Amino acid sequence: MTLWNAILVAAIICVALKTLGYLVPTSWMEAPRPARIADLLTVALLAALVAVQTLGDGQAVVVDARVPAVLVAAGLLLLKAPFLVVVFAAALVAALLRLWGFAA
Repeated sequence: MTLWNAILVAAIICVALKTLGYLVPTSWMEAPRPARIADLLTVALLAALVAVQTLGDGQAVVVDARVPAVLVAAGLLLLKAPFLVVVFAAALVAALLRLWGFAA
């Protein structure tokens, strides 16, 4: 299977899933359990994406300047800092660590 065939199949599956979503009765989605599952699934997927982007490099796990930067960002978010401050501080930590050679 070529890359374009895989992209085409993935696009067809996405459209099919979206169409199936419109066919689900509204009463099913308004129930507390599906709403709670959807909320938790969103958080879990976002956490997995952050973990993969922070620690992954191809097939290897890499601990570099991204890890302390994410930890600084998480700490600032816990302190309810503004989003721009969080992003700037995390970028500054990563840049300084790379500049000083502590984390490549």
